[in-house]
Amino acid sequence: MCRVVDLKQAVLAKNDEAARNLRAELTARGTTVVNLLSSPGSGKTALLERELLLARERGVAVAALTADLATENDAVRLARSGVPVKQVLTDGLCHLEAGMLSRHLDGWMPDGTRLLFVENVGNLVCPASYDLGESLRVVLASVTEGEDKPLKYPTAFGLAHLVIVTKTDIAKAVEFDEDAFRAHVQQVNPGVEVVLTSARADEGVGFLLDRALAIGAGATVHAPVMAGRDGGHFDHHHGAHDHDHDHGADHSHDHDHGHVHPRLRADAAATQPR
Repeated sequence: MCRVVDLKQAVLAKNDEAARNLRAELTARGTTVVNLLSSPGSGKTALLERELLLARERGVAVAALTADLATENDAVRLARSGVPVKQVLTDGLCHLEAGMLSRHLDGWMPDGTRLLFVENVGNLVCPASYDLGESLRVVLASVTEGEDKPLKYPTAFGLAHLVIVTKTDIAKAVEFDEDAFRAHVQQVNPGVEVVLTSARADEGVGFLLDRALAIGAGATVHAPVMAGRDGGHFDHHHGAHDHDHDHGADHSHDHDHGHVHPRLRADAAATQPR
């Protein structure tokens, strides 16, 4: 009699374990990981550059890892802050994974790093399903992207600990409806905080840094609505807005990408206040 094996769940569990182990390891080292997700062109690199500059001015030991399909443009920009920066080229893969992140941190991240900002690949679909061992998951959306963005990408916004709106200096010009955006965010993730920022106008700069530091100090984090009921773990499944891939038992290749869909862990250990 043949036994049906759910390969998707098998690779999911593999990444879930890697994320759990990485979170525990980095927490023990005193490092808080912030995972930044957004569409391409949202302005997350510009905001992150300002946050890194501010961290350096305050004497906070911080580092940043940025991922793209190609080019090192973002790393060059972030390196202007004077903090340790590493570029990861995914060579076509649309997201980072816990195992990838662990390998790239090995031997690179300086001892004593308090905050590690991970700028994920510009994409609100694939990265939304992957736990990187982060303590804070932030989803960013610019005022130019439309107020219905949260409804179009419910997994990304539904699993966010914090939502940041960028480029608010041009909100009036593009007729951004803030109330509608906030309502749509609350529809998919009730209670999550929405913060307005503009790197160009210096609005909201420093909020992300302060929030990440608070997490490192042991504050609590918003519990996303998509969190499952099994002991506080995320346990979401892919719906109409998510992507499908043909998964094998070990989908890794030359760049150590294990194309998997983990359940995100909502660990209470390193979290932040609302």
